[in-house]
Amino acid sequence: MLVNETGASAVACDLTDADAVAALIKEIEAAGPVHALVQIAGGARGTDRIEDARTDDWQWMYDVNVLATQRLVAGLLPLLRGAAEADGHADMVFVTSTAAQGAYPGGGGYNAAKAAESMLVHALRQELNGEPIRVVEVAPGMVHTEEFTLNRLGGDQRAAESVYAGVDEPLTADDVADVIGYALDTPRPGKP
Repeated sequence: MLVNETGASAVACDLTDADAVAALIKEIEAAGPVHALVQIAGGARGTDRIEDARTDDWQWMYDVNVLATQRLVAGLLPLLRGAAEADGHADMVFVTSTAAQGAYPGGGGYNAAKAAESMLVHALRQELNGEPIRVVEVAPGMVHTEEFTLNRLGGDQRAAESVYAGVDEPLTADDVADVIGYALDTPRPGKP
């Protein structure tokens, strides 16, 4: 859909696979300068209490929310630095979650993974201090999408829809996209 709307190219990549990410970085590098990274990959599995949680679910959440983010940053940072050197700036936007800021029953694994991803962003912002690379965190909460809760609940459509029952106008993917667009379009200090 995005490809048709914008002319962007789409590349499927398993961000939990270091070799796949390395191949993705080479493909992106060959396409030209990289002015922005928008890291939205992530997800949740299960709603079990900590004592009943499946370790495999927690491992998956850590892999897709934290380690995938680290792989992308490590691979794309040299390209972003190159664009920043040439054009004076580059941007990194990370979509985490309010789940990083407050725990809830049944969310321990997702809370922990998103908190770790959020801390990665905070540390990165300090590590890049003084470089012309803006680091932004967007932390939405309860975004109603077609797949997030459905995947989290193992494909149970009725259970997924019940999560949003009684919620008046939950956030949507379009809402989050608007915030990301705003973050990328916001002028830098001293620039028109």
